[in-house]
Amino acid sequence: MLKSYEGYVHSVETAGTVDGPGMRFVAFLAGCPMRCLYCHNPDTRHLKHGKLTQAADLIAEIAQYKDFLQKTGGGVTITGGEPLFQHAFVTEVFKGCKELGLHTALDTSGYIGKIVKQALLDVTDLVLLDIKSFDPDTYAKVTGRKLEPTLDFARLLAAQRKPMWVRCVIVPNLTDDLDVLSRLADFLAALGNVEKVEVLPFHKMGEVKWQQLGLPYTLSETQPPSPDLIRAIHALFKKRGLSVL
Repeated sequence: MLKSYEGYVHSVETAGTVDGPGMRFVAFLAGCPMRCLYCHNPDTRHLKHGKLTQAADLIAEIAQYKDFLQKTGGGVTITGGEPLFQHAFVTEVFKGCKELGLHTALDTSGYIGKIVKQALLDVTDLVLLDIKSFDPDTYAKVTGRKLEPTLDFARLLAAQRKPMWVRCVIVPNLTDDLDVLSRLADFLAALGNVEKVEVLPFHKMGEVKWQQLGLPYTLSETQPPSPDLIRAIHALFKKRGLSVL
């Protein structure tokens, strides 16, 4: 059994630019309960895909970049895999980040959000919540899991007024239904804590990892969504007063 100060870290990125504000030190943890069809990091699915790491060692590595991260208005993002799979370890790392004066962001599907302790939320400045679809059947098709736990986690964050960026990957003929996205926009607008919606066009940059792992990739023939479709999706979120990227 892992101790709270131990975690399986798959890899790190020292100058990330897309996982929160400013420049980010991004830690990718191993282990994920979901099996998303378009997963970019299928090589992080299992804990054994990571390296057992002490929280103090990861914090010491982060500390080397402290000044650089602070000057850019950035900080530290923990993603995966699914970081909540190792929530106690994330809590220890984020505590260390706060002692360094660094902004913290948690990138999660929220699927196992019910196990999150208040201690983690207290040291998390921003949650990047991936909502794969607002339609339960589509969500199950994309992830192999149920939608409701993710929505429950979003409601928990809203109740605490925790800043949240919501990410939506648009996959043609899968997650691009405008009626479903309109209902998602209504849900997000009502929460009151959503600072930004990131509409992310589907791409296949992770496909090579599936091939290397010998996993069946079912979206090989799927093309990225058109610019017109992305503009239409932006418009429906903006119509609800949401900021969109």
